[in-house]
Amino acid sequence: MNEDLTMTSHNADADAVGRFFDVQGGRVYAHVREGDGPALVFLHYWGGSRRTWEPVLRRLDPGQRFVAYDQRGWGDSASVPGPYDLERLADDAQRVVDALGCSRHVLVGHSMGGKVAQMLAARKPEGLAGVVLVAPAPPAPVGVTEQIQETVSHAYDSEEAVLRSIDLMLTHSGLTPELRRQVVEDSLRAGDQARLAWPRRGLVQNVSAGVGAIDVPVLVLAGSHDKVDPPSVLADHLLPLIPTASLAVLEGTGHLSPLDVPDQVAAHIGAFVAGLPAQHSDRTDRTSPVGYFTSP
Repeated sequence: MNEDLTMTSHNADADAVGRFFDVQGGRVYAHVREGDGPALVFLHYWGGSRRTWEPVLRRLDPGQRFVAYDQRGWGDSASVPGPYDLERLADDAQRVVDALGCSRHVLVGHSMGGKVAQMLAARKPEGLAGVVLVAPAPPAPVGVTEQIQETVSHAYDSEEAVLRSIDLMLTHSGLTPELRRQVVEDSLRAGDQARLAWPRRGLVQNVSAGVGAIDVPVLVLAGSHDKVDPPSVLADHLLPLIPTASLAVLEGTGHLSPLDVPDQVAAHIGAFVAGLPAQHSDRTDRTSPVGYFTSP
């Protein structure tokens, strides 16, 4: 059962509070900001955490409501037990949305989080107003061989392996030393089961049969130099499957665009949300306590 606690942990960067949300088998940790408009629900990439979104969150409209949480097995949710398959991750996202109690929400998923967002959106959940997919994994694997799966499964074996992944696959022009340290820390924090679930199962899982049912606006943001999920792959293997989807290219960036070009990502998200039909019920009901207010 959720409880209110009087103490709060503030994320000064985005004026958010720390909160735990109940999911099956445990609790996931989030940063939540109350506000107006549909709530933005941020889902991070394989190897990331809620911190991946912080540069973007700082650039959103100050009145925008959002929740950015550590998915099961990652960040401050690393202790939440498995399974860590896409279905369970989508179930977790729905639990978070339900606990927020908002009338409308927008799923914002990056890479693996983008595939989780596609799976959840295909269920046509109540209150879903739109979806933003940032460098998303396509619904069905494209050219993924067993050798590639094996290589990816070792991408976060050590600090040296993570740094190689950053330089060779995940970025175009590199990251600041601070962000490089963050990526290393987040990538190494997960246990083996959570770390291996994506390359061994989620990466090759085909969810294309369901995504055609998505009937809300979908914005796909692709990095111009993304080596993992290039714009051409998303144009050929994602857009045709989701009738409501449109594609925009983020200039001068690779796969880690939320860290590399947060201005572009935040601007696209803001414009997308502004273009959604407004509803009076979008205003936050601040009288309804949800979740645990605390720090991990």
